[in-house]
Amino acid sequence: MPVYRITDKKYAKDTSGTGAAITGGRWNNKGTPVLYTGASREIALLETIVHTPPMFVPDLDIITLQIPDNSITTVVAKDLPSNWIDYPAPSILAEIAEQWILRGKTLALCVPSCVIHSANNYILNCAHPDYRKKVKVVDHSDFHFDSRLNS
Repeated sequence: MPVYRITDKKYAKDTSGTGAAITGGRWNNKGTPVLYTGASREIALLETIVHTPPMFVPDLDIITLQIPDNSITTVVAKDLPSNWIDYPAPSILAEIAEQWILRGKTLALCVPSCVIHSANNYILNCAHPDYRKKVKVVDHSDFHFDSRLNS
């Protein structure tokens, strides 16, 4: 299945999860390499916008990755604590993902988006033994960021 990542042009070729490992995130602790992707271009864009400073027009690329349909674990909102959408994120979310990573059964964790609750994001486990073999970049292109989205 295709998943999408919109990111700063200077980091677009790096699919190692290094950025997430350096900073940590809603679904990973510092030190854990994961790649955050969206189920659609639209949710990938919205997730980018919420992390972009106001009045800043970034130079972005969009990457389409192909992930195996049979290597996805799904987490649904009803199974998460009631504060799962809070910012900053409750640490339990990273703990859930860390347990998924430790089990090592699947390459992707499907999670609900905090921005649009009915949309999904896919967290890719960059340390999974099959990551380099089974996750493929199928398209990489410039992404036009309309400045009206961030004013």
